[in-house]
Amino acid sequence: QLQLVESGGGLVQPGGSPRLSCAVSGSNAGSYSIAWFRRAPGKEREEVACISSAGGSAFYGDDVRGRFAISKDNGENTVYLQMNNLEPEDTAVYYCAAAVPLAVTHVVCLQERMEYWGKGTQVTVSL
Repeated sequence: QLQLVESGGGLVQPGGSPRLSCAVSGSNAGSYSIAWFRRAPGKEREEVACISSAGGSAFYGDDVRGRFAISKDNGENTVYLQMNNLEPEDTAVYYCAAAVPLAVTHVVCLQERMEYWGKGTQVTVSL
């Protein structure tokens, strides 16, 4: 069993740069590919960024590529999502999720492959 706990959300001004954290704990916590997804009001949940279990490979969704950065602290089993230059359209509940990868370099970013989910953290971008 795996537990994922997100933190770092809140109210942010446009152009802000908050960092979300996803603390992963449980059996073999470090062996999973971790992904960030988000669900904006009235929209489907979409992938944001995903990282391999080793932390060296990543994938980004089209809407955030170049603005967001995903990273992993293997010692702490924590995955971070650095969000830069936020826009009101980034307002959403952000979830982290975990999937079993094929290899330590394999990035899993499909929602249907995720086996564990956190409860989410709200990010609201507004003046």
